[in-house]
Amino acid sequence: MEIRGKAALVSGGAGGLGEATVRRLVADGARVVIADLAEERGKALAQDLGEAAVFVRTDVTDEESVTSAIAAASELGELRVSVCAHAGPVAQQRILDRSGAPIPQELFDRTIRIYLSGTFNLLRQVAAAMAALEPLDSGARGLVVNTASIAAFEGQIGQSDYSAAKGGVVGLGLVAARDLAAVGIRVVTIAPGTFFTPAFQLDEGTAHETWGKSVPFPKRMGRADEYADLVSFLVGNDYINGETIRIDGAQRFGPK
Repeated sequence: MEIRGKAALVSGGAGGLGEATVRRLVADGARVVIADLAEERGKALAQDLGEAAVFVRTDVTDEESVTSAIAAASELGELRVSVCAHAGPVAQQRILDRSGAPIPQELFDRTIRIYLSGTFNLLRQVAAAMAALEPLDSGARGLVVNTASIAAFEGQIGQSDYSAAKGGVVGLGLVAARDLAAVGIRVVTIAPGTFFTPAFQLDEGTAHETWGKSVPFPKRMGRADEYADLVSFLVGNDYINGETIRIDGAQRFGPK
């Protein structure tokens, strides 16, 4: 699918994997909505990219908020690509603490709401917008890229909420691809390993030294532009559909 001259939407587009994806899609010729809650960073990125990008404050768990972001993207052109790369807080607690008390249910529910329900909220609404477009010569109407994690497969201690949410995103991928095949919308899931983003709150060198040593090769953390490169490749390859692609340097999480 050719994205040049078309519109795209990136949730979590103000930073990390999302920002890199916004920049790559703009470089590929798209006009992009930066859908995020981080107004200061989102507006600064949009200003940096000029007319090719617009920031729309977006809460992926809120139906009307997502509707507004999609409407803004549709004003930029035919909305052909959606990338779900938003992040949020996670519990980082074991199911039982040292005293035997269980993790609060609301912490688990919060993570599921942001990472899984938010992903589905964006997917279903974007799919409806894409389905209303005329098909391209290939019969395609659009591409939805969702972001899981290798924690979906090898969840570590204290990641019950995050692993369950990302496992749900993986499980959603093939079903969504089959559901939307009739209207020519592809759904692909990316499962990153350990990537360097501002969320680590460390300088890049220290982060690579701390976290990159567990990656077989390359022996470093992933770079956000490598995620964005994969998104760009998926846009251009119509035969990749319903798949979950690990991008992790052959890393497999251990228990801790």
